[in-house]
Amino acid sequence: MSLSLFGLSLIFSIGLCVHAVRTGQNYFWLWIILLFQPLGGIVYLVAIVLPGVMGGPTVRKAGEAARETLDPTRDYRRAKADVDETPTVHNRMRLASAAGELGRWDEAEAQYRIAAQGVHAEDPALMSGLAQSLTELGRFDEALPVLERLRKEGDAGHTPQIGLLLARVYEGLGRLREADDQFRTAGMQVPGLEGLGRYAAFMARSGRTAEAREMLAEIDRRLARTNPRFQREGRIWRDLAASAIR
Repeated sequence: MSLSLFGLSLIFSIGLCVHAVRTGQNYFWLWIILLFQPLGGIVYLVAIVLPGVMGGPTVRKAGEAARETLDPTRDYRRAKADVDETPTVHNRMRLASAAGELGRWDEAEAQYRIAAQGVHAEDPALMSGLAQSLTELGRFDEALPVLERLRKEGDAGHTPQIGLLLARVYEGLGRLREADDQFRTAGMQVPGLEGLGRYAAFMARSGRTAEAREMLAEIDRRLARTNPRFQREGRIWRDLAASAIR
């Protein structure tokens, strides 16, 4: 880099650092801007500055993606601070959801349990969050009663997502026939490839390797037709199925 270009890069970076300080951004941005010139500054520009200036949906999505990649605990920290300041049911739900996104299912379960008290004890959103947390923790015997109560609450307990949770719980409890019924029904209805991926993995674990391979081939066909924006998530479920088959 020539001296003139270096000078421009430095001025550009200093200006962004001033913006970061004045707008109260996390200080890790200063390190990114200064240590990775000019790329760090460009990332900051896309993630922080442009969404605030332009406000369009495409720019906002690009900024959110960049922030999530560089600062994956941002939503969790904000939710935790809000709970510490105002421990409402809504704030606890946000914290539980953010904790789950990070794989902190113990914390998610604790927050859902605290929130699901009194008049909120039968809240479908809290019950489904609690059931998912218990399922992810492998505590299937505790998750099942929550799901059974939820299914008595009407339509909220009969979504494809709840059916998929129930399938996982049945499998965890060794109730394979019931698990297969739920996987077959819910697995085909859940948006994206999670349902198919989990069903293929279940079939592989049950010794139905040929069926699992057929399902994996179907996943590959659908993945090839999936919008590139969603292929990354789709590959997660494709890999889950493939690893179970091997």
